[in-house]
Amino acid sequence: MGFLGFLVLGLIAGAIAKAILPGKQSGGWVATLVVGVIGALLGGWLGSVLLNAPLENFFSLRTWLLAIAGSVIVLLIYGALTGRRGTRA
Repeated sequence: MGFLGFLVLGLIAGAIAKAILPGKQSGGWVATLVVGVIGALLGGWLGSVLLNAPLENFFSLRTWLLAIAGSVIVLLIYGALTGRRGTRA
């Protein structure tokens, strides 16, 4: 998958992850892109390590599920980090 395809996958996976998680997440489309790309990387890595299923094709259902799952994990971690930081101030 090319670089542009990976960015599009990350943006869409991040937006789907934000829609899946309850509550309001901060950040605009740039934050969604960053979370999605990091999540896609994390999902691809976890998929290759745990399930022997790396991110392969843009139109593969496995690719999308791994990218979305990784984005949800990254959003949960990001929310936990920013939530703690907000209560300290």
